[in-house]
Amino acid sequence: MKQILQSLRTGETEVAEVPIPAVSRGSLLIRTSRTLVSAGTERMLVEFSKAGLLGKARAQPEKVRQVLDKIRTDGLLPTMEAVFNRLDEPLPLGYCNAGVVLAVGPGVTELQPGDRVASNGAHAEIVSVPKNLCAKIPDNVSDEQAAFAVLSSIGLQGVRLMQPTLGERIVVIGLGLIGLVTVQLLRACGCAVLGIDLNPRRLALAEKFGATVVKPGGDSLTAASAWAGALGVDGVVICASAKTDEIAHEAAQMCRRRGRIVLVGVVGLNLRRADFYEKELTFQVSCSYGPGRYDEKYEQGGQDYPPAFVRWTEQRNFEAVLTAMQSGQLKVDELITHRFELAEAPAAYACISDDPSALGVLLKYPDAPAAAYREIANAPTGAVSATGAGGPPNVGVIGAGNFSKMTLMPALAKTPAQVAFVADLNGVAAQHLVTKYHAGKAVTDYRVILQDPTVRAVFIAVGHHLHARFICEVLAAGKWAFVEKPLALSPEEVRQVIAALRAHPEQQLTVGFNRRFSPFSVKLRELLAGRSEPLAMTFTANAGAIPPDHWVHDPVRGGGRIVGEACHYLDLMVFLAGAPISSIAAAMMGRGVGVKEDKMSLVVSLADGSIGTVNYFANGSRSYPKEQMEIFSEGRVLKLDNFRRLDGFGFKGFRKLKTWRQDKGHAAEFAAFIERLAQGGPPLIPVSELVNVTLASFAAMTASREARTIKLNEEYGDLVVGPH
Repeated sequence: MKQILQSLRTGETEVAEVPIPAVSRGSLLIRTSRTLVSAGTERMLVEFSKAGLLGKARAQPEKVRQVLDKIRTDGLLPTMEAVFNRLDEPLPLGYCNAGVVLAVGPGVTELQPGDRVASNGAHAEIVSVPKNLCAKIPDNVSDEQAAFAVLSSIGLQGVRLMQPTLGERIVVIGLGLIGLVTVQLLRACGCAVLGIDLNPRRLALAEKFGATVVKPGGDSLTAASAWAGALGVDGVVICASAKTDEIAHEAAQMCRRRGRIVLVGVVGLNLRRADFYEKELTFQVSCSYGPGRYDEKYEQGGQDYPPAFVRWTEQRNFEAVLTAMQSGQLKVDELITHRFELAEAPAAYACISDDPSALGVLLKYPDAPAAAYREIANAPTGAVSATGAGGPPNVGVIGAGNFSKMTLMPALAKTPAQVAFVADLNGVAAQHLVTKYHAGKAVTDYRVILQDPTVRAVFIAVGHHLHARFICEVLAAGKWAFVEKPLALSPEEVRQVIAALRAHPEQQLTVGFNRRFSPFSVKLRELLAGRSEPLAMTFTANAGAIPPDHWVHDPVRGGGRIVGEACHYLDLMVFLAGAPISSIAAAMMGRGVGVKEDKMSLVVSLADGSIGTVNYFANGSRSYPKEQMEIFSEGRVLKLDNFRRLDGFGFKGFRKLKTWRQDKGHAAEFAAFIERLAQGGPPLIPVSELVNVTLASFAAMTASREARTIKLNEEYGDLVVGPH
């Protein structure tokens, strides 16, 4: 199918061929009829993309600071690679979509195939949209009109925050699409409206919708004072997009005492205290479509807010503006200035950038029957050539997120393996990786990989909660599995994985414990070989803060950062000592922090008598190295600094090992896995160690909550497995 993408690196807008999205739980598959180009948000994205690196840096100074911190800790080249990888990914454009439902996923009962819906779907022939971001279109509202629903709800949310009452005088600054919608909605509330803009055509439209306007070249403050009288205006809705601080300053000057200002657009916000202090003004920024926006549980999880407590969510705002269109209170036909076919999308974006008359720019999509799209979606994927005996193996990748983009696919490209498929619900992300790394095919249904007989191994890089399930499915399909850590999120999931391995003993499983494959770890083990005493090890992770509402903290989806990341350091201790973890104790930070579970100290005992401490702290500075380790052994000390430098103290013939870039072992692990897949041999990491480290991470969480030391054999006796 066709979709409009924007290159952040080159600034090019293209109509690209991407996989048809799959319909997932809680979502709808929609065949697009019309989409509306946002002359504000999308134009800013296009202009940002066309700017050079210096221009992009000036536009995002906070990102520049992050880059500088990363250079200090990780080095220049890895940092620049990360930056260019970010810029290289195409950005899907669009968020104002109208179309017909093709299919609904499990959990969707409110809408059915054949329903016409408005949604925040992208500019694409087919979109998959969560149910809470869709609303049914009334019969007498056209698809062209419904394409304005999402953008109009942005204006509606600004009006709701203003809380207008009958007879109030409200100023609207900026009469683009959202501003003109806001004018109409305020008029519907019984307010007098003064419109301010520099564009004569937009001023004329505002007048047609019942507003008084400030003529081009007129003084806004003088006009507002004459219009509202000595009292001043009751409120100002700012729908403009500009860098200047003067707009907010003028809005404050127009207001009466205790007036309200709501910011819907984007303007400079170096607010003057005197403006707000003397009049006790209220200032509020409006967040997009309304309550629920950026709440993952609402948008992706489908958890609605009770209407008795949150009357107007973003979905109910969609429904409200569609009802206003149906009744004639909201008129959008007169806002349409241009229509383009989908194939003419680059011309549409040139129009919103270069044509001052452009306002409502609509894209029209091919009117193919729904059955044709179903045929395409379910069509055979096409055979991938099987490799000959001893030839490079075909592999598949499930997941096209950050790990695949930044680490997995670049490393696989340097191995003999052929990536036959990349699967992800986000077809754009999958297609980007396929194109960039010359892989075989992008798909949105991972089962295509499992069913292809030429694929010998599958790399699993999806959400933590899916790891164990996908491992079992991959093994059952007769393929080797490589899963990014963690192995699982619960003892029951570990039990399922062990059962799958026993049911398919000819298959192998590897977990992405890459630190043991780093050249520094290999050197550490070499230097410690032949020792006669146990080791004393300490590892400090300056992990960096992650927002409390991030999925990684969710015990169901992410499992927490100890299970999801600190497992790396537990595995490294097992690797260096050559012995499993026998017991673990832990303590997390007490009250006074938002998240306690990512500020912990773990005390580890290993079967050979070695001991270790893992200090996992998320409350440090990002400019400080992320990972440091010290090992004490027989009057000697080894110090590892961020996998860039290793210093030895008391070792004959060894003082230091330093590399020109950070090396955490990812590339070596992937290469070793592909070599083992091609040539055979035992698993890269014994299953007993994979299970031991995973259980130790579970035990650390239990130990910290219950203030006790946990012996793994006693706590998880039936799950402790021998070498495999």
